[in-house]
Amino acid sequence: MVAQTISMNYHTTRVLPEPDIFIHTSDGTRIPTHAAILASVSPVLENFIDRPRKHRSSERIIQIHGVPTDAVTAFVGFLYSTRCTEEEMDKYGMHLLALSHVYLVPQLKQRCIKGLTQRLTTENVVDVLQLARLCDAPDLHLRCMKLLTNHFKAVEKTEGWKFLVKHDPWLELDILRFMDEHETRKKKSRRHREEQGLYTELSEAMECLEHICTEGCTDVGPYDVEVKRERRPCGKFSTCQGLQVLIRHFATCQRRMKGGCLRCKRMWQLFRLHSYVCHHADSCKVPLCRQFQLRMQQEKSKDDQRWKLLARKVASAKVMSSLSLPKRKRDEETRVSSINNPGIRSFKLL
Repeated sequence: MVAQTISMNYHTTRVLPEPDIFIHTSDGTRIPTHAAILASVSPVLENFIDRPRKHRSSERIIQIHGVPTDAVTAFVGFLYSTRCTEEEMDKYGMHLLALSHVYLVPQLKQRCIKGLTQRLTTENVVDVLQLARLCDAPDLHLRCMKLLTNHFKAVEKTEGWKFLVKHDPWLELDILRFMDEHETRKKKSRRHREEQGLYTELSEAMECLEHICTEGCTDVGPYDVEVKRERRPCGKFSTCQGLQVLIRHFATCQRRMKGGCLRCKRMWQLFRLHSYVCHHADSCKVPLCRQFQLRMQQEKSKDDQRWKLLARKVASAKVMSSLSLPKRKRDEETRVSSINNPGIRSFKLL
């Protein structure tokens, strides 16, 4: 094979001397380069250049095989200009990533990782995943795993996946394990969101209960506060209307004393939860708050720890909900909740 020397456009404004070292590619092409520039960019190429030659007069050569000549040309062009075109990334992104890893060119490696991440498809994801593992590119590896997990049915039909199943069962096992762990994390996250949603609702119910018992609302309020006779439901809390209905039922239910009413039991639990959250039992207007707190001091049961844990989670949900509000609204709610208005612990039912 006769070596063919190509002319290079180095994309640089510097005046360069005559090339003093050649890169040979798989098809015999010779790419003229400059040893000083190669050595300054890549420590691996620097080691090649610094090796002693058998004959001082012999031509200095670096062999780069296994990738297309145009990919090597793009690689050399980056060493001179630190630039890589979108067209080069489209055609040779995977080859350039391999070269950047082998020859320790971190700038090009990051450029390739970003470029390949943007170009991931169900067709190429298996090949890119294998390369990312070999080239120590954890970010790209993770993106490939996520795409595989989210579009596994489409990836499963590709030739890349079929080849992987036949020739790399360990990687297949890693992928399937990742998918299983991903599904487990999703279930845990979903369960956590549902629990947080419940705690947030309970937190709002506690605020709503204090609002009804202290300020009075559309249907229910303390004796010394005029109840607002409005046709529209309370706009302060979404749970207010339902809670007022529950309070009205609790006050008049005949089955409550026998413990056979589920609605009354729910109201009783809300009163009890409030007593664990409340820090102003002496001045609190919520019914049974003082009684529950005295009972807590006298009787330390196993249920007490569970209620305390629930109260902490509800309080935490309130803080998180408050932090997610705009600052002006958060300041207003803080100001309103800090008002201490002592009064009686009874309701006026209409």
